[in-house]
Amino acid sequence: MFITKKNRLAVYSYLFKEGTIVVAHDGYKEQHSDDIPIPNLEVMSLLKSFASKGLVKETFNWRWHYYYLTNEGIEYLRQYLALPADIVPATLKVTAVKTRPGEEQGERKGKNFSGGDFNPEF
Repeated sequence: MFITKKNRLAVYSYLFKEGTIVVAHDGYKEQHSDDIPIPNLEVMSLLKSFASKGLVKETFNWRWHYYYLTNEGIEYLRQYLALPADIVPATLKVTAVKTRPGEEQGERKGKNFSGGDFNPEF
């Protein structure tokens, strides 16, 4: 299937940014989503090709395809999109654990946490 470079870049950049993509098994859908305004059939074809090359892992459930980037897929897209090595998909970013005001990291007070005053008797 012939897919324009503009559409291909839109799908590839979205996939690299998020690290995952969900595609409905509907070839007649006019556009994939608001984020990717291209025909759903083109997105399905691109990701089917990626899955056959081992660049994404596919899970199919109830007419929905779930695609997850593999390490090989990340490297391929990084080369194709000419991105530096320090940019990673959102699925690989580590979020910091938020602490409450006046509480040290790892310190929990209260009866519902281990190390507290909670001591059940049976």
